Amino acid sequence: MNKTSIKPVAVAAALLALSFGAQAQEKLTLQLKWVTQAQFAGYYVAKDKGFYKDVGLDVTIKAGGPDINPSQVIAGGGADVVVDWMPSALATREKGVPLVNIAQVFQRSGMQLTCRNDSGVKTPADFKGKTLGVWFFGNEYPFMSWMDKLGLKTDGSAGGVKVLKQGFNVDPLLQKQAACISTMTYNEYWQLIDAGMKPESLTVFKYEDQGVATLEDGLYTLEKTLADPKKAAALAKFVKASLKGWDYAVKNQAEAVKIVLKNDASGAQTEKHQARMMGEVAKLVAGGSLGKLDAKAFDRTVATLMTGKSDPVITKKPVGATTDAIWAAAQK
Repeated sequence: MNKTSIKPVAVAAALLALSFGAQAQEKLTLQLKWVTQAQFAGYYVAKDKGFYKDVGLDVTIKAGGPDINPSQVIAGGGADVVVDWMPSALATREKGVPLVNIAQVFQRSGMQLTCRNDSGVKTPADFKGKTLGVWFFGNEYPFMSWMDKLGLKTDGSAGGVKVLKQGFNVDPLLQKQAACISTMTYNEYWQLIDAGMKPESLTVFKYEDQGVATLEDGLYTLEKTLADPKKAAALAKFVKASLKGWDYAVKNQAEAVKIVLKNDASGAQTEKHQARMMGEVAKLVAGGSLGKLDAKAFDRTVATLMTGKSDPVITKKPVGATTDAIWAAAQK
């Protein structure tokens, strides 16, 4: 696993700040990948319980949405740190935006393809000739790698699959516009169930089971931010407080859900759905050391993204795309 170079003084400053605290609260902005929901419970809990304030940070949490790409937001100066999926982050890095993973909250993938049994799809071999719903804005990369691995073209030509640019709802499956759609274990799958579909009427292909799982929901910043000792110190404090928030959320799920709902300005979320989401998200967070990027998982993600014979997501192994220095400083 390649690691970006961080000046020793930056890490030293981070350790010093964590040991003695800051005199005044420093402002820091976090951009989420999606709307306010239990997927991001740890950050909302950290803010609500005062964990950020305790380490001298004044954190603004910006919700995402269907037209918001976190990597583009941070590239444009709209955030100091973002939650993004590694495929999107690495693809963006290869295009010239020097994103660096500083912590990895989700240890496994929650992505899956959910299909109607009455569409005739029982195995991946049945995808051929079918319409499959796929999210874009960087979320399509794992899917494209999987289809390439299966030898299925995604341009609608004969012998391949037709890709439906999926909105962030489950209507295409409910209305039989697609044989399969993208779902997350903690969100859209349960929307289908709530809409009246029965588990036995669905076939689910988890990316983890197909050998094409890639890392999701990591924390990313820019190289220039890491090179600034003061900002590196703030990031270490942010990671420390955020992981404390995640630990609290997993251990106190009912309270975490209430905190998420309190921060949902749209009022669209329900306690029932968020409680299920929190339970599923807790499974993705578990395993290994909380927030630490696993080298094998990183290598597997890179290998998956480079498998494309005709159009790989990334064309070369990334150098400097991760660092464990901030996570290590946050453990002090």
